[in-house]
Amino acid sequence: MVQEFCDKRGWQFCIIGGLAVQRWAEPRVTRDVDMTLLTGFGHEDLFIEALSAAFPPRIADHANFAKTTRVLLLGSPDNVGTDIAMGALPFEESAVSRASRFRFNSGVEIRTCSAEDLIVMKLFAHRHQDIRDVETTVYRQHQKLDWKYIEEQLRPLVELKEEPEILRTLERVRKL
Repeated sequence: MVQEFCDKRGWQFCIIGGLAVQRWAEPRVTRDVDMTLLTGFGHEDLFIEALSAAFPPRIADHANFAKTTRVLLLGSPDNVGTDIAMGALPFEESAVSRASRFRFNSGVEIRTCSAEDLIVMKLFAHRHQDIRDVETTVYRQHQKLDWKYIEEQLRPLVELKEEPEILRTLERVRKL
C-alpha cells in the first residue's frame, strides 16, 4: 500500500477523500484512494520517480501529467487507483501536520486528515458529492469542529478560486 511506502521513506502525507469521509462522516463506497503528499515546489521528480517505480501509473504520460496538474495517478495490483496530490501550499502543510491515524473496524489503520481539513478540501472542490460529504461530516462532528480554523483556511483558497458561493455553502452547512 502507498501509505507504507511513504512511511518507510519518512514522507509527510495524509489520506483525504472518501476514506477520510468514512472516518468523520459515514461509510460510503469509494473507488480510489486520495492522498496529499508534501513534495514542495521543485522536488516533485524525486517523488514521481520513486512512486512510479513501485506502483503502476494509470496513464501513459503520468510524469508530465503530474507536473502539470500536481496529481500523480497510480494503480495497484488489486485495481485500486491512488490519486496523489503533490502538496506544497501552507494549507496542505497544515492538513498533513494535523492528520492522525485511525483504526477502522476492519483493523486497517490509516493516517487521515482532520475533519476540519476534510471540510475545507471538500468545500473548495465544491462538487455535489463533496458538499454531501461536508453535510454528513458536519452532522456527525458539529460540536467538535473548530469553525474558526475552517474559515481561516478556506477563505484565502476561495479568494484564489474566486468562487464566493463556497463561503455561502459553509455558512449554510454550519447551521445544520
